[in-house]
Amino acid sequence: MPMILNDEQNMLKDSAKDFCSASAPIAQLRKLRDDDNPDAFDRGTWKSMVELGWSGIPWPEEFGGLAFGYKGLGVVTEETGRTLTASPLIATVWVGGTILNLGGSDAQKSELLPAVAGGELLLTLALEEGHRHDPYGIATAAKASGDGFEIDGAKTFVLDGNSADKLIVVARTSGKAGDRDGITLLLVDRDAAGVTVNRIKMADSRNVANIEFKGVKVGKDAVIGAVDKGADVLDPALDIARIGLCAEMLGSLQECFERTVQYLKEREQFGVPIGSFQALKHRAADMFCEVELSKSCVLEALTALDEARDATEIAKLASLAKAKVGETFNRVSREGIQMHGGIGMTDEFDIGFFLKRAAVAEQTFGDVNYHRNRYGDLEGY
Repeated sequence: MPMILNDEQNMLKDSAKDFCSASAPIAQLRKLRDDDNPDAFDRGTWKSMVELGWSGIPWPEEFGGLAFGYKGLGVVTEETGRTLTASPLIATVWVGGTILNLGGSDAQKSELLPAVAGGELLLTLALEEGHRHDPYGIATAAKASGDGFEIDGAKTFVLDGNSADKLIVVARTSGKAGDRDGITLLLVDRDAAGVTVNRIKMADSRNVANIEFKGVKVGKDAVIGAVDKGADVLDPALDIARIGLCAEMLGSLQECFERTVQYLKEREQFGVPIGSFQALKHRAADMFCEVELSKSCVLEALTALDEARDATEIAKLASLAKAKVGETFNRVSREGIQMHGGIGMTDEFDIGFFLKRAAVAEQTFGDVNYHRNRYGDLEGY
């Protein structure tokens, strides 16, 4: 499969761009923040996204999807990144839906994936337990109880945790924290007895949640995949989610870069545009090169998903993309603030929203240092 977009994917990209520009501009994110919207996303806008088919793009048609592939979902997600659109697309589709698609039983997929595609169900992954990304550092316990499990523990940084209908809880059924074996994925209703959700407002105006589980009981039909073998589903699902988040970050950093270049052309000092100053030209050229490299990393990773390449190669590309795009987004957003000068520091100017999003997105599913180290391990260094 060539590492380019075909005609249908380009049409989808154009359609997504038009929708996000008209229906989900940065002004919407600002309003959600100022109104302290409890969901931190607009449900009407999400409904429109669902009607466009975005929530079911990668799933097989038998489960309510469009079977249009991850590259198709990637171009849509990239456009949402350009306008910093807050939506359940990452938590519900890229993460939760992917886990069900990879590891769910036929019954689970038949029941839940059509509900995700139809906008009737919001999902999220309850994974992290510390301040840094650690997929195997699971201490939350799921002990056998009757014909199911009883869950006790706590999770942090759960994306959209306060608005999701169901949580996919990563729990330990054997072994100790840090072990890859012994992890089990369990579906839990957010409003189940014993679940306490504490909403946390992030710097980027999104929501996460800290969630406690005290004696939460689920049946054996709540297991996704196999008991003690949850990592076999979690690992590839996280790589797909990382690539999806990179697609969003790519859209954001491109928009940030383009806004900055436009400002360099418009802002005058000493009677000439500041973009004519050699030092700023060099900095802009360096950013351009990093943006182009980031594009290639994301497109190759999305292509690898649609080609169903070897899991190890996809893992390498996911970490390569997350490290490169995270680094580039960090750089472009900070350069954007600096090149805009004093106005860039004001809340009234939109460029600051990209800086805040870069800070949170980089930490989600592993930061630059995590993925550099992981890439080195995967390459055998």
